[in-house]
Amino acid sequence: MSPKLKEKERAIELRKKGYSYSEILKEISVAKSTLSLWLRSVGLAKKQKQRLTEKRLTALKRGWEACQKKRILITQKIKKEAKEEIKKINKKELWMIGTALYWAEGTKAKEYRRGEKVSFSNSDPNMILLFLKWLKEICLVSPSHLIYELYIHKNADWKEAQKYWAQILSIPLNEIRICFKKHKTFTKRKNVSKKYYGVMRIKVRRSTNLNRKIAGWIEKICEILLCGVV
Repeated sequence: MSPKLKEKERAIELRKKGYSYSEILKEISVAKSTLSLWLRSVGLAKKQKQRLTEKRLTALKRGWEACQKKRILITQKIKKEAKEEIKKINKKELWMIGTALYWAEGTKAKEYRRGEKVSFSNSDPNMILLFLKWLKEICLVSPSHLIYELYIHKNADWKEAQKYWAQILSIPLNEIRICFKKHKTFTKRKNVSKKYYGVMRIKVRRSTNLNRKIAGWIEKICEILLCGVV
């Protein structure tokens, strides 16, 4: 039997065992086009097809894990470099940050309702904590003037959410008022997992004038940055 014929028979044998072309080529040194010609009429049993499928899926998983690891390393590097750009935040910068935060997420006075109190809502605990720091250090608001309201869907674990926010804010459970949102059977909401803790709203008692003052800060920032007024 010629060497080529032996190689062909070996290739067919390996293929019937469920080996992939790349695996066969590692054992038999022929061109891929020759191997394809040899094996074009070789059928595979269900077991062999399953083996090849599993092998492809394993290869895809390895590739995905490698890409994910690379993305994580790139993200960590970018974050590290970004953090190094910020050395320290002074009181004036805190004032500006808090004012911009309130501009984005806080309650503003309306034409039809001028006596609006200071109120700020968000689901990000860091943003809530930063807002409280701003209220205390910049607006000189006493903790006794603060009202905490948790807005959460009825079907959620509101007791667990209440504990979560009480721990974040370092306050007793009974200081957090629970305000239920109406539950919809069919919803497109993504926040339906066990880590859903609702939205925390911070209100300040007797703060109508403070809200007006913040509105003035926001207007002046707009004048300086958008209109060129110094």
